[in-house]
Amino acid sequence: MDSDKLKIISACLLFGAVIATVYILVIGSTLLIPLVIAVIIWYLINSLTVAYKNIPFLGIRMPHWFLFGMALLTILILLWAVFTLITSNITDVVNAAPVYQEKLVRLIARVIELLHIDKTPTVSQLINSVNLGKIIPQFASVITGIAGNAGIILLYVFFLLMEQKSFDGKLSALAKNEYREDTIRKIIGRIDTDIRRYIGIKSLMSLITAFLSYLVMRYVGVDFAVFWAVLIFIFNYIPTIGSILATAFPSLLALLQFDTLYPFFVILFGITALQFAIGNVLEPKIMGNTLNLSPLGIILSLALWGTIWGVIGMFLCVPIMVIITIILAQFPKTRPIAVILSKNGLVR
Repeated sequence: MDSDKLKIISACLLFGAVIATVYILVIGSTLLIPLVIAVIIWYLINSLTVAYKNIPFLGIRMPHWFLFGMALLTILILLWAVFTLITSNITDVVNAAPVYQEKLVRLIARVIELLHIDKTPTVSQLINSVNLGKIIPQFASVITGIAGNAGIILLYVFFLLMEQKSFDGKLSALAKNEYREDTIRKIIGRIDTDIRRYIGIKSLMSLITAFLSYLVMRYVGVDFAVFWAVLIFIFNYIPTIGSILATAFPSLLALLQFDTLYPFFVILFGITALQFAIGNVLEPKIMGNTLNLSPLGIILSLALWGTIWGVIGMFLCVPIMVIITIILAQFPKTRPIAVILSKNGLVR
C-alpha cells in the first residue's frame, strides 16, 4: 500500500475519531458534565494547596495534610457562598421579572411609536418574545441542575482525592520508559502551569471587576446589586460573550427600573469601561503570553463547547483549548494545528 493511500486512510480514521468523540460528548453529557465539574474542583483543591505552600515564611512550616485541609475547606466555603448568594436572590429576581417585563414591553412600544414604525406582526412577535420571566429561570435551572448533581459531584471528588496518590505510579507504568515518562510529565507540567496561571489571574480580575461593578450599581441604586455582581464574576470566565452579558443585564435593569436615562448610561458606560480596562488592558498585561491562544480560535472553541455542553462548555472552552494546543504541539503531524490555534505561531 503506497504512502498516499495510507495518508488518506489516516485522515479518514482521524475524522471518524473526531466525529465519534463529539457524538460521545453530546450523548454522554449527563454523565460527563458532573465528572468534569468534579475534576475542576479536585484540580482547584490541589492548586490552592500548592498556593498555600508557597506563602512566604508560613507555607513551608505547615504539614501537607494541614495545607490540603485548608484548601479543601476554602473551596467548599467559596462554592457554598456563591451558591447561597445566587439562590437567596434568584427567587426575588424571578418574582420581580414580570414587573420589569411589563415595563420592557411598554418601552419597546414607546420606541416603536417614536420611530413611527407600523405595528406589524413581526414587531408584535418581537415584543412577545422578550420574556424576562423565562430568561432568569433558565439561568436558575443551570444552577439548580448543578446543585442537583452535588451528591454525585462530591462523590467523584472524593474518589479523585483518594486515587491521586497512585497517579504517579500509574503514569510510570504507562510510560514504560524514562524518556516517554519525562516527556509526559513535561506536557502535564506545562498544562498545569498554564491553566493554574489562567485560573488565578482570571479569578482575580473577575473579582476586581465584580467588586467595582458592584460599587457602580450601589451608587446608582440598581436592584439586586449583589446578585448582578456575582453574575458578573461568573460570566467573566466566558470569553467575550460573558463580558457582554455581564454589562447587558444590569444596564437593562437600570433602564427599566428608573424613569430617567441617567442611571442607565452610568451603568452601561461604567461597567463597560471597567470591563474594557480590566479585560483588555490590565489582564493581558498580567497574563502576558502565557496562554498564547488565537482570539478566533477561542471564539470557535466557545461556539463548539457551548453547543456540546451548553453554559458549562462555555466556561471550559479556554482550559480545554489550552490542553489541546499543548498536546498537539508535541507531535510533528499535529503541530501545524497547534500553530494555527496559537496567537503568534510560537508553540513549545
